[in-house]
Amino acid sequence: MPDLVVLDRASNWLMLIEAVSTHGPMDAKRREELASLFGNSQAGLVYVTAFKDRKTFGQYLQAISWETEVWVAETPTHMIHFDGERFLGPYSD
Repeated sequence: MPDLVVLDRASNWLMLIEAVSTHGPMDAKRREELASLFGNSQAGLVYVTAFKDRKTFGQYLQAISWETEVWVAETPTHMIHFDGERFLGPYSD
C-alpha cells in the first residue's frame, strides 16, 4: 500500500502518495506495483512522491517515473509534474 491514499470525489481521482523517506520515490517499478494493486479502481490513478525538501528531491531525481507528480513539503503550494500530456491527473495505461 502507498503511504497515503486520497480520493478526490469531484474529479474521481485516487491519489497514491509515497513519502520518499518510507518507501523511496515513485519509480517505474513502484508505479507498476500500485497500478496492479489498484487496477480495479473506478477512479483514475494519480501517482505522487512526497519529499521533505528540494535537496532530498535532487537525490532521487533520476529515479522518478514519468507521468507522476512530486510534492515538496518546503514549498507546499507547488507541485512538479513529470511530463505527459496532462498536468495532475490520471493517465490511461
